[in-house]
Amino acid sequence: MIRFETSFPVRYYECDPMGIVHHSNYLRYFECARDEMIASWGYGVEQCQADGITFPVVKAELRFHRPAVSGDILTVVAEIPEIPLAKLVVNQKVLNARGELCCEGTVTLGFLSAATGRPTRCPDRMLELLKAADR
Repeated sequence: MIRFETSFPVRYYECDPMGIVHHSNYLRYFECARDEMIASWGYGVEQCQADGITFPVVKAELRFHRPAVSGDILTVVAEIPEIPLAKLVVNQKVLNARGELCCEGTVTLGFLSAATGRPTRCPDRMLELLKAADR
């Protein structure tokens, strides 16, 4: 299993008038962690796209446990349970500074050829990096 985590503060604009993080922001938090994880391998989203592969979200499931609030420092975890073939499944969670689970979910990304828009396999370069990270 590949695991990555990152931390950042809740920004004021992410909250409703009661100081609670709006539910739509959890998808953004998940994406931030995934993007940082992929970039940490030395093959960021931009490079993958330059190589002719896009990987849009095709499915997202979230479960909310407790609200994150203004002033919280959040830890966002991304875990890849298995090496992908045609889709990348990422299990994710958001924890507050006390380590309490705020939200968890699974995001599935598909791989598409930028030229045709048709499904394709995970790029070889990404597969190599994933296998190296899984050791």
